[in-house]
Amino acid sequence: MEVTRRAAVVGKPIAHSLSPVIHTAGYAAAGLTGWSYTRVECAAAELPDLVARLGPEWAGLSVTMPGKEAALAVADAASPVAAAVGAANTLVRRPDGSWYADNTDVAGMVRVLTDAGVGAGAAVTVLGAGGTARAALAAAAQLACPAVTVVARRPEAVDELRPVADALGVVLTPAGWADAHHHLSTADLAVSTVPKGVADPLAPAASWCAGTVLFDAIYDPWPTPLAASAAAAGLRLVSGLDLLLAQAVGQFEQFTGVTAPVEAMRRALGEATSVDFLS
Repeated sequence: MEVTRRAAVVGKPIAHSLSPVIHTAGYAAAGLTGWSYTRVECAAAELPDLVARLGPEWAGLSVTMPGKEAALAVADAASPVAAAVGAANTLVRRPDGSWYADNTDVAGMVRVLTDAGVGAGAAVTVLGAGGTARAALAAAAQLACPAVTVVARRPEAVDELRPVADALGVVLTPAGWADAHHHLSTADLAVSTVPKGVADPLAPAASWCAGTVLFDAIYDPWPTPLAASAAAAGLRLVSGLDLLLAQAVGQFEQFTGVTAPVEAMRRALGEATSVDFLS
């Protein structure tokens, strides 16, 4: 089959990425012959040169760590949400050859949290203050949850989030890691954005409130100890796989201009991981 249109996921490391599984399944189900989606190893500093060398057959790039801030900088224009968050996970080639940056993590997060029953005015607690926490702030704003407590190990990391919160109109309340149990127990929505293993010590003593939704951005391993604790308490769970699918759907539609075959993409991801997930 002749390849006429190309897309890829870029980041470093990248060999583990499941994005090709999702997008390739989408191409097949949508009848998009001639489309190819691959992985490209690329550090943040290498992204501008990579983008400059891409030919007209390239429709877009999915950008993962550590290149999301660089993706925003390399674009000719950006969506309001990407600009507010200060990071982009999507670069779309426009007809005039310019690059448009978006952040489909935010829309994806809104979708999966809405599906999980999160409503306006929910009390939100976020563990961690990195890139995914930025997306969580934006999702909270779009879900009409204007106040977010951010629990972090480093106070200066929360300070770095303040401009993002201000741009989004979100009231940010900082909290120390020692108070994590208290804030988890009073949240309607708890979002864990910390790296693998960091939240594990919180699980044994977690005291969950009935009706709380837990979104844990990790999906390998799954369930995490924190997610297992929440499941045992009867909470609704959202995993990183839910977000991975939802953000990929947004990218697929922007790259191709075609409505995403979500069920086929979901099945492919489920078969690749053997993990049940919400979306």
